[in-house]
Amino acid sequence: MTTPQLPAPTPEAAAASQQLIERIRAAIESAGGWLPFDAYMRMALYEPGLGYYSGGATKFGEAGDFVTAPEMSPLFGACVAETAAATLAALDGGDVLEFGAGTGVLAAQILAELERLGQLPTRYCIVDLSGELKERQHATLATRVPHLLERVVWLDALPENFRGFVVANEVLDAIPCALIATDDDGTPRQRGVVWQDGFQWQDRPLPAGPLLDAAEELDLPPGYITEISLEARGFTASIAGLLEAGTALLIDYGFPAREYYHPERHMGTLLGHYRHHTIHDPFFLPGLTDLTCHVDFSAIFEAGTEAGMLLEGYVSQAQYLLDAGLLSRLEALGADNTALYLPAVAAVQKLSSPAEMGELFKAIVFSKNLVLPALLPGFRQADESYRL
Repeated sequence: MTTPQLPAPTPEAAAASQQLIERIRAAIESAGGWLPFDAYMRMALYEPGLGYYSGGATKFGEAGDFVTAPEMSPLFGACVAETAAATLAALDGGDVLEFGAGTGVLAAQILAELERLGQLPTRYCIVDLSGELKERQHATLATRVPHLLERVVWLDALPENFRGFVVANEVLDAIPCALIATDDDGTPRQRGVVWQDGFQWQDRPLPAGPLLDAAEELDLPPGYITEISLEARGFTASIAGLLEAGTALLIDYGFPAREYYHPERHMGTLLGHYRHHTIHDPFFLPGLTDLTCHVDFSAIFEAGTEAGMLLEGYVSQAQYLLDAGLLSRLEALGADNTALYLPAVAAVQKLSSPAEMGELFKAIVFSKNLVLPALLPGFRQADESYRL
């Protein structure tokens, strides 16, 4: 079996990647010759002007490195809007807050459907670290829902006393994670990056602290490599902190802890994405390759509830979308309109099939200071919270 030829970067992109390599190399030297992997990942993704999400490269869609669910079908955003609408109705109004809005497609879909449902938010707030993506989001919204653009605001800091619906689709997987590797007797060590004619791995003892505590609690077997994302837990807790009343919906790929740290998953889940190819070398073209790790949803559940939120449901993406009306929306398109219907069927298949995104992706929703008259759309017919 031959390895597919990867597309070569443009000279400008290659030069930017090399500049980022030099910046990371300088950070390694400043840190005494060793940089923990989460620090490397943070620079590779978010270094100002050069990181994957803070540079100017196309990231989403067919021309980018991967396609997200909202870009596959507007039905995805319409289903999310059902959950948002139930929240806003229970609050008798409020705002929507989206983290990591990508190209702005999901925001446009949610706003359009909330308008149809008669539950438009007072504001649609977007928090995104990328200036380039903010421009793309504005352009998308100005094209798709120009009459609703005045409701959209971009925030540079987290709001306080937020009332409404919070959504983060494929955000948790892009939060930097620590790498843990156990030695021959099962002692956890922290994997970091050194420079030796290129980036190389080096493991070091874990100092006392939260990361060591989390690693020891897992009781991993010898020769095991995995990720622990304390920052993802902190992100979840920060949502609880800003949410005065409302719900928070997080959708991403991952597993409950029992599956995440299964003995057979001994090489971890860290992956790269480059031009629709899966990359197993996290040092490949820094700044041009997306780096992700799967989400430990048990840790997200614990972080959210410990910070004061109430778990309202946890299901697979397929269960979530079907319960939120995916198939009825598909049928409404009309099977006789083949030009519209057939691509929609293909997208629905990818979003909901167990062999595609349906089972790997999960949806978890929390509430805070909110009495719901009924279960939230997306979580009415099934609940897998017992797996957490």
